[in-house]
Amino acid sequence: MQNVPWRGVFPAATTKFHADESLDFAGTARHIDFQIRNGIHGVVCCGSLGEASTLTLDEKLAVARCALDAANGRVPVLATVSEPSTREALRFIEGANALGVAGYMVMPSVIYVADAREAMANVRSYANAAQRPLMVYNNPVAYRVDLKPEHFAELADCEHVAAIKESSGDVTRITDLRNLLGDRYQLFMGVDDLAFEGLALGCDGLLAGVGCAFPRETVTLFELMQAGRWDEARAIYRWMTPLLHLDVSTKLVQNLKLIDALVGVGSEHMRRPRLPLVGTEREHVQALVARALATRPEHCRSQP
Repeated sequence: MQNVPWRGVFPAATTKFHADESLDFAGTARHIDFQIRNGIHGVVCCGSLGEASTLTLDEKLAVARCALDAANGRVPVLATVSEPSTREALRFIEGANALGVAGYMVMPSVIYVADAREAMANVRSYANAAQRPLMVYNNPVAYRVDLKPEHFAELADCEHVAAIKESSGDVTRITDLRNLLGDRYQLFMGVDDLAFEGLALGCDGLLAGVGCAFPRETVTLFELMQAGRWDEARAIYRWMTPLLHLDVSTKLVQNLKLIDALVGVGSEHMRRPRLPLVGTEREHVQALVARALATRPEHCRSQP
């Protein structure tokens, strides 16, 4: 289980809604299919970008079922565990196991700021319940819970903990994890505008946000990095970086859903309290997308 073959581009899929805030399963399925046809290697549903905080447990299971149907076995589908209590998280895992998800991306703790002992105990509880591979989402910037390399060394005996999504914003964590733990875990960079740096330092993949709208370009970046074609990869990365900065924001959902709409692969519909961008914030995203589309590399362009 420790050597689960997760690698490549795993978009954190957005959840599609209708204007009345009801779930748009057809739109969600179309978007996942669009990404798979453009070469992505896995899908993570119901994460932060998937507006998990606005979904009930049953709705999250329904979205996971939709993602599984849309993927139809072509790529692994991971469900995100982000419940406020361990009891609810275990209920979700039980339901998602029954659906047949390939594994989980797990939040060590949300809302409550757990210390490392509590967070690691949570991860072990999830692993024991899931009995399938887990990717631990380490995001101390947003959730104020930080599992450091020495904590992952303590978790190394837990066979179902297979991967780490590293989103601390400190790219040196990748080297520290490799130096301490070698290839024990699959490492995914979870900060969009550190994608090149993370891959150069040995990440196995990207947990992509902006990649939801530009999957082929993101996959091409990954493939070029794996081939050591640094100059070509750097050119694509520099083209994407103004957009990638939009992922590192408290309004990442609004930013990325507007990008989806402008590119023609989704709508801006989301659940309140989030509202579509207005004023200078909206104009900034529109200008970045217009510039990106005008200079888009033709050789790696996503197909509709």
